[in-house]
Amino acid sequence: MSFFSHLFLPRRSNNYRSKILHNHILLFFIIALFAGSFLTVAVKRNYPQVLGISTDITHEQLLLLVNEKRQQNGQPPLKLDPSLNVAAEKKAEDMLANNYWAHVSPSGTTPWFFIKGAGYNYVYAGENLAKGFSSADAVVDAWMNSQKHRENELSPNYQDVGFAIKTGKLQGEDIVLIVEEFGGKDLTVVPSASGFEILSPPIAAHVQAATSVKPYVNSMLLSSNIYIAIISLFIIVLVLDMWIVRKHKIVRIAGHNMDHILFFITFLLAGFLIARGVVI
Repeated sequence: MSFFSHLFLPRRSNNYRSKILHNHILLFFIIALFAGSFLTVAVKRNYPQVLGISTDITHEQLLLLVNEKRQQNGQPPLKLDPSLNVAAEKKAEDMLANNYWAHVSPSGTTPWFFIKGAGYNYVYAGENLAKGFSSADAVVDAWMNSQKHRENELSPNYQDVGFAIKTGKLQGEDIVLIVEEFGGKDLTVVPSASGFEILSPPIAAHVQAATSVKPYVNSMLLSSNIYIAIISLFIIVLVLDMWIVRKHKIVRIAGHNMDHILFFITFLLAGFLIARGVVI
């Protein structure tokens, strides 16, 4: 107990400055973080079955959430179409293989190329993309909070949808990439009291999502959790340090705890912002 008090609380044994806040301890943390990052990269490269990126997002989760949003807005549900799933898979693979994050590839390949190539003869088609999200709810909420993506999610012109959920490296970043392809065939869509009614709807199709071996540890969550834990630790120690010093009216040269707290809070918020997913 005395060791932890010495490490985390201001007292005579640490010159009334939490030991963890001393310069040589801070230097140790910085060196450890750099060493840990190099070790993580080495393990990911040589033992991907142990440390790598993974996700629990599934086609079924995304379909359920999208159709919930459509139902709430008076639109008929979408059907999971195997051809659009293939198109989404091909688009995701193309983005990872050619290292781009856009609806149109650097060579000019559009989403419609993949949709037609999968054998889906559309009258209407659309695409939503997302990366860096850890849950299906976060993905669909991000799409719904963006006007253009929301229009796709709720469009009465679409009856079918396909998804791809791929992990890989994109533009130097290990990410979870999600592709959503919409399609509408030559069907009659007419207004109704509840919104829109589809005449002669397509037959519902189910496709099992492709599975892969998951690593024991998700590197994205590991890095994020370690970052948050370390920054949070320093914020807590600084707050305790400042509170104890003021309570006991301890006079010392070292100070500026509030500046340091604000500094670490800024880092913490920046980490959350960087970790947020992106949609286009």
